[in-house]
Amino acid sequence: MKMRNYERRTGTVSRGIRCPIIREGDDLGTIITASVLEAAEAEGFELRDRDVVAMTESIVARSQGNYCTVDDIDADVRAKLGGQTVGVIFPIMSRNRFAICLRGIARGCKKVVLMLSYPSDEVGNALVSMDKIDEKGVNPYSDVLTLEKYRELFGYEKHEFTGVDYVQYYGDLIREEGAEVEIIFANHAVAVLDYAKNVLNCDIHTRARTKRLLRAAGAERVCGLDDIMTSPVNGSGCNEKYGLLGSNKSTENKVKLFPRDCRPLVLDVQKRLFEATGKNIEVMVYGDGAFKDPQGKIWELADPVVSPAFTDGLVGTPNELKLKYLADNDFKDLSGEELKKAISESIKAKDANLKGNMASQGTTPRQLTDLIGSLCDLTSGSGDKGTPVVLVQGYFDNYTD
Repeated sequence: MKMRNYERRTGTVSRGIRCPIIREGDDLGTIITASVLEAAEAEGFELRDRDVVAMTESIVARSQGNYCTVDDIDADVRAKLGGQTVGVIFPIMSRNRFAICLRGIARGCKKVVLMLSYPSDEVGNALVSMDKIDEKGVNPYSDVLTLEKYRELFGYEKHEFTGVDYVQYYGDLIREEGAEVEIIFANHAVAVLDYAKNVLNCDIHTRARTKRLLRAAGAERVCGLDDIMTSPVNGSGCNEKYGLLGSNKSTENKVKLFPRDCRPLVLDVQKRLFEATGKNIEVMVYGDGAFKDPQGKIWELADPVVSPAFTDGLVGTPNELKLKYLADNDFKDLSGEELKKAISESIKAKDANLKGNMASQGTTPRQLTDLIGSLCDLTSGSGDKGTPVVLVQGYFDNYTD
């Protein structure tokens, strides 16, 4: 009987891998390896070279026991910023990400001057619409608004998805912790120096510039969230590189910090999978993906990086040709098998670095870890799917494979 040659009909496949609930002290390398291998056996798929196994930063931090309390944050803020009047500027609007940190910050201050960016925070959570800004004749690039002026202009606005008025919520929270609060609205960091000389800047991706501007303008003490909880306080966890950045609420009194040194873990999982399968599999840790919601305008990336650790094969950016460009230009007169053959030969002959090549225009010029991490974040979700590990197959394949 004549055997038919079957052509692969799928490209990239992303699978959520179910795992046990991870607790502090668990051997994550063993658990992840076993979960991936058991999933492959149960679902009938094979692992291949250049597959990617990705794990959420949350299970890594949990296994490390990397937590701190509100009291720990209080003590560190008090020690580093003096415990008197502190300007707390550019926080994101988040009950999960920032509110519990703000409790500790407020507890460590006599007065908080809370300076909010507007019309939205750094990751796109809107306090007020840009249309209303225009309607009221406000210039967000230069105007500094008091709370009274803000309320006069815009009233009480609730977040589209959470239903929370974050201005009211953060103000009440600070007062609950025993600190006086003054709220202003501005988008240039040095505006806070008219109200406070000691400043905690809470922006994530612009933090280095903010610190530089504040110091150049005469601030006495400047810390970012990445400078708080960089070492243990009363036996707590910490993150030497990112401090409170990337943290999440754990309980009403405890914060899960971003995981510490993860490189040994990804190398360990890679080694275990190779020993079990003989395949060279890439491994990474991922947090928030890097994408923007078109409805709520929220940019997802509230973590300092998408991936805090990954194996060497995930360094770099995609090096791909745009198939539709080739079809519409170089091979516009071909069709069917001739077109397929011509495109396949172009892919096989492509340069190792296509930067500047017109045939690569429109391909995604982003780091591989940002792209794959975003795919994984969307696959695993942030709720009750129970799949904190994601297996991505075929990501590095192309039309000729």
